[in-house]
Amino acid sequence: MLTLTDNAVQVIRDLTAQATTSPETGIRIASQADQEGSLVLSISDGPAATDQVIEREGARVFLDPVAAEVLDHKSLDAAVDAQGSPSFRLEEQAGPSAADGQSPYGGV
Repeated sequence: MLTLTDNAVQVIRDLTAQATTSPETGIRIASQADQEGSLVLSISDGPAATDQVIEREGARVFLDPVAAEVLDHKSLDAAVDAQGSPSFRLEEQAGPSAADGQSPYGGV
């Protein structure tokens, strides 16, 4: 399952707080039907019926089924640059499942 770093939790909470006051708001990571292997991140009012929901300390992430499979054993990290623009990156999770440093999905 996708995990969130402390930085990702803070950035997601900040982004969703700016977007709306709904407690269901989070970020959604979904596959793009017209671009195989591509994922898109957006702010969403809530999960779709088939989304996997990851919640940590008030940060909510919704993954469509394809994204959930691709991002299994990954960790989402985030940073904010000097201009205040957030960026996200994916890393392999530390631990036994990633001990060999390989993922069946390659770099995402």
